[in-house]
Amino acid sequence: MTTDPIPSYLQVELDVPLKGPFSYRAAPGILPGTRVIVSFGRRQLVGIATGYAASPELKPEKIKEVDLVLDDLPPLAGDWLALTQFAARYYQRPWGEVMMPALPGPLRKASSYQSKRAGKGPVARLDAKRAKAAPAAERVVAPLAAPSLNAEQQRALEQILAAVGCYQAFLLHGITGSGKTEVYLQAAQRVLAAGQQVLLLVPEINLTPQLEQVFRQRLEGGGAAGPVAIMHSGLSDTERLAAWLSVTRGQAGVLLGTRLALMTPVPKLGLIVVDEEHDPSYKQQEGLRYSARDLAVWRARQLGIPIVLGSATPSLETWHHAQQGRYQRLTLSQRAMASTPPRIRLIDTRKQKLQEGLSPLLLAALTERLEKQQQSLLFLNRRGFAPVLHCDACGWVSACIRCSAYTVLHREQAAHGARHSLRCHHCGWQARVPVNCPDCGNHDLKPMGRGTQRLEAYIQEAFPAARIARIDADSTRLKGSAQRLFDQVHAGEIDILIGTQMVSKGHDFKNLGLVGVLNADAMLFSQDFRAAERLFAQLMQVAGRAGRAGLESEVLIQTGYPDQPVYQAVLRHDYTGFARYALDERQVAGLPPFSFQALLTAEARELEQAYGFLTAAKQHLEMASGVREVLSIYDPVPLRIVRVANIERAQLLVESQSRPLLHQALQYWTALLPALGGQHKVRWHLEVDPLEI
Repeated sequence: MTTDPIPSYLQVELDVPLKGPFSYRAAPGILPGTRVIVSFGRRQLVGIATGYAASPELKPEKIKEVDLVLDDLPPLAGDWLALTQFAARYYQRPWGEVMMPALPGPLRKASSYQSKRAGKGPVARLDAKRAKAAPAAERVVAPLAAPSLNAEQQRALEQILAAVGCYQAFLLHGITGSGKTEVYLQAAQRVLAAGQQVLLLVPEINLTPQLEQVFRQRLEGGGAAGPVAIMHSGLSDTERLAAWLSVTRGQAGVLLGTRLALMTPVPKLGLIVVDEEHDPSYKQQEGLRYSARDLAVWRARQLGIPIVLGSATPSLETWHHAQQGRYQRLTLSQRAMASTPPRIRLIDTRKQKLQEGLSPLLLAALTERLEKQQQSLLFLNRRGFAPVLHCDACGWVSACIRCSAYTVLHREQAAHGARHSLRCHHCGWQARVPVNCPDCGNHDLKPMGRGTQRLEAYIQEAFPAARIARIDADSTRLKGSAQRLFDQVHAGEIDILIGTQMVSKGHDFKNLGLVGVLNADAMLFSQDFRAAERLFAQLMQVAGRAGRAGLESEVLIQTGYPDQPVYQAVLRHDYTGFARYALDERQVAGLPPFSFQALLTAEARELEQAYGFLTAAKQHLEMASGVREVLSIYDPVPLRIVRVANIERAQLLVESQSRPLLHQALQYWTALLPALGGQHKVRWHLEVDPLEI
């Protein structure tokens, strides 16, 4: 007597805001990590198979067949599946919402395989295109010789290499100009020579070209490294797919990219480096709100490989881990070149008569550097011409019609003269500058405050013979424009550079003798408890651009509060003292890294809806068994900017002294939130380890 086999159902994860897996009928033998095309409602989606189950989540007669099994690539590796599953569990998101966005666009679109033009799919098309392309001319590339390391660099390198083959997290704490990149390079060379791959993360797109050039010059041509693959959000779908394939097939020795590069399968990964590990850009602020730095540490532990977290101003969480012995601290206290750090001075603006925001001392310093044929950098982290336009007669100010925020005055030169506009930096709304006050008719409307455009206009007037460039999000909108501007600076074609945080890190300006910092106090009194930490890091980073090639240099910081501890620590180049002071404050207040947080945000047409949802969510969490003893649940509050694009926003903070207990509570909570959100007609998201509150 024979028995019929027990039916099994393929489990598939999809990029939908619903917790999977979803069951489909399919022949046995489909391996976990295989991509499939399935019907979901009225749509066809690409999903990832994760295994089989004996019983489906729906009635068997409602289970659909898998439409197509995609075999253009091997199944995604088990370690990659484990990484994405951990991220989904930790950040409280459906697994499919983590896996699918991590793949290049063509690999996750059903249309890539179904249209007449699709043929065999995007991978086959790309491979065929490469095969037909004329072979590049053979070029002999001799890698540049590695410079000698100083004693601190050599010790750091030796300790990193001693850990190859096992997990160890290193904090490479080096002042700006101390040669952290050289340590990365020489460690990468050894790892590549052993037949393994290296993942190097950088915080921003505009830092990749400079590092790419250095790595190609030093690593390619020797035969061991293979090409350097680049990955960031500025690439086209085809460019990203090509880079992804070269890495996953083991052809590229180095993957250099921003946070999204972390989610790339790297089959022979032997070393991870996170440069500028403190940078907030490593935290995704939409969708899966993950920290690439934190996941990189988990991935290194998972694979049993070393990870290097490099920074001149480490995040307080990372510094605390090093103090507790979880990370090994490696220190580079001297500049690698024969140079000394820049001299930092505070200019008390209470005792100065400013001209368009610049003190006489700073203006005199600019003149002196021009006479010495040295470059200067004016750092102002506010783009546009002025933060707001106002009327003296009645008090009217330029406000966004869709947000509870001011519109920024922008003045730009167009082909047919000046083009002025008011723009909201939150929703993108734009309007022409009014000829007179909309409320009282006064024609004398004035800009309040200043941005980089206004500063540029004044500097051009004050120094007409100087070559001036502005680098901010407005001047670098076009692809490649940022790199062209930076190339001009490096080539010595710019005398005075005006910029936002885009210029504050990673760039090695050889002839920069002066850095002037304007409006630093704007960050000093922020409601965010991380404001002082970010201000210190920003000031030390931008100060570190000066004097990197042995040039005697200075940094002038204008402030109305020179006695503030953060400025005094900057004056002494004293990160250790600042970290001690800041961590003591955090410990007394019970703030991270001495506690763990999650932030629930609600968005709705009316603020009352958002409050209603958050209040109900709070009540449900408080009723859970044992929650009151382990969690602090705060009252709902509006966001600092309550309304964005006509949507009202509020938030609810949850805090615990125990990470495991917090996550237990969040797991219970997230099972209830979808239904609550539907009842109150709100859009909500939960962020674990929020960076901004």
